[in-house]
Amino acid sequence: MQTPAPSSLHGIRVLDLSRVLAGPWCTQTLADLGADVVKVERPGAGDDTRAWGPPFLPDAQGQPSAESAYYLGANRNKRSITCDLATPEGQALIRDLASKAHVVVENFKVGDMARYGLDAPSLLALNPALVICSITGFGQTGPYAERAGYDYAVQGMGGLMSITGERDDLGGGPQKVGVAVADLFTGLYGCVAILAALRHAQATGIGQHIDMALLDTQVAMLANLGANYLVSGQVPGRAGNAHQNIVPYRVFEVAPPSGAPADAKDHLILAVGNDGQFRKFCEVAGRADLANDPRYGRNADRVRNRAELEPLLEALLRQRTKAQWLPALEAAKVPCGAINRLDEVFADPHVQQRQMVQQWAHPLQPALPLVASPIKMSQTPVLGPRNGGLPPPRLGEHTDAVLRDWLGARGE
Repeated sequence: MQTPAPSSLHGIRVLDLSRVLAGPWCTQTLADLGADVVKVERPGAGDDTRAWGPPFLPDAQGQPSAESAYYLGANRNKRSITCDLATPEGQALIRDLASKAHVVVENFKVGDMARYGLDAPSLLALNPALVICSITGFGQTGPYAERAGYDYAVQGMGGLMSITGERDDLGGGPQKVGVAVADLFTGLYGCVAILAALRHAQATGIGQHIDMALLDTQVAMLANLGANYLVSGQVPGRAGNAHQNIVPYRVFEVAPPSGAPADAKDHLILAVGNDGQFRKFCEVAGRADLANDPRYGRNADRVRNRAELEPLLEALLRQRTKAQWLPALEAAKVPCGAINRLDEVFADPHVQQRQMVQQWAHPLQPALPLVASPIKMSQTPVLGPRNGGLPPPRLGEHTDAVLRDWLGARGE
């Protein structure tokens, strides 16, 4: 067995009562950082996402297993036990484990944990230094507290879908983001809060309850557009691939590559962030006069005169292919980029050199490829397959070991 590398959270015990994405994403990050994360799952079924497929990981015979790709992507470096929280015996076991834990993460509906005798006041009475993170759709308080919360609905309620999608005058309509960003952001904000609360608990011996809500997070991540509205009172609309505050900062059509079908289209991203970059772009495009035009020289003027400027840029960009534009723009330090499919992403030499895919030794596949953590630390690297990391666990795989390690008891 490989000896684990030094890790930032070595010795921290996390009892993970969460499922689906926001909670598991939070605890996977803690696990990557070296915490001993014990995932508590329902006997026989486990995390809901185990069934969210296809695709499912093939077994040795090439048949779909019970391990969905969705589940595998959010649960590495954890240990799994099974426990029925609806029974008195299961509740007693969770209390015993919580008394030995530093962190508990749960995403039950408001009131469920209290019915089980596992709410924050009850657990803090057992373990006053415990950090408890509750993740729900709408938080522990407020008129929506008892509602079930889902990423898709929260993207709509929190305003994200009102600013995502093509412009309405071009036939657009509300669109969700392609991945569950409210879940993912909530998981990461929850992780940040847990780390801060752990520092406080270690300094004072006093734990606390963290109340994380998907809707709160979605409102917070409106970022500059939320600030725009609060400062101006103007409600932003959908802008497609354009930026509300910067021009030119969007997708542009370019000439198709040589030999492409007559109806082929190709695109690139032009992301000019300041006036100097705009001047360099104009030089590369052979239109230095545009940077000297008082309507376009400053970003604020380009935003005001977007309707006049962008058609000029569209015509310019269509004169060359992506293969001609990208090297020239990159050489001039003008931010730009291709729009890659996922096969192109994972074949990208930079992505490969940054080791953003790792091969894990899973019981069903000796070289299971999974997306890696993006965190790269010089002294305390995250856990991976080469330094003591664990592949996503099978249901209940570690029940005996966890009971022995945490409670000094052997499971039945």
